[in-house]
Amino acid sequence: AYGIVLLGLNLLFGYTGLVSFGHALFIGLGAYTAAFLTGALAVRSLEVILAAAAVAALLVAMPVAALCVRYVKIYFGMLTLAFGMVFYTFLLKFYRVTGGDEGMPVARPFLLGRDLGAIAKTDYLAGPYYYYSFVVLLLAVAVMWRIVGSPFGLALKTIRDNPAKAETLGISVPRYRWSAFVISAVYAGIGGALLAVPIGNVDPTLAYWTHSGTIVFMTLLGGFTSFFGPLLGAAV
Repeated sequence: AYGIVLLGLNLLFGYTGLVSFGHALFIGLGAYTAAFLTGALAVRSLEVILAAAAVAALLVAMPVAALCVRYVKIYFGMLTLAFGMVFYTFLLKFYRVTGGDEGMPVARPFLLGRDLGAIAKTDYLAGPYYYYSFVVLLLAVAVMWRIVGSPFGLALKTIRDNPAKAETLGISVPRYRWSAFVISAVYAGIGGALLAVPIGNVDPTLAYWTHSGTIVFMTLLGGFTSFFGPLLGAAV
């Protein structure tokens, strides 16, 4: 789950040169989407949950990114941090919707339509759920590999190294940064939904600023200059 989150974060950090201190917002959004669907709506298909988490992250990221990418360096980081803390406060204060500081339980989802409720929780997580998550990670790696190797990915590197030169080449810097932000948020939402199941009960700390700091540290630990560095950081 964290590997998927960091793949997305590194597109923004390592390839675009923008450090987000509020990315836990989208992890929390994905996790609460999973809790809400399995609880209030009784949706148990993990495929549907992951798709819904991606869409929720996309819809929230679009306006947030539109404002944040107008700024760079510490101003970008502070804006993302502010949005993250607004979402954290929402989770904490809207008790009737989110459960407040007690959080929301996450029911065991079906994998590929199969109800595995008869399996013990540890066996479920260490067996089918682990391998399912691993396949999702492989798919996320394959998609991200195509993204960073595409003309879009090369444009992001140009923006990171020299935004002024990118503008003279006809690259719309704000639009490319916006796109990178939205893609990274979708990855974080999917990772958050996967993370919710082994946690079993999601709470506002998933969206707190210290969690954002943790995933930035993971990215630095593995090495943000390398494609596979964040995966190493997540494993460590």
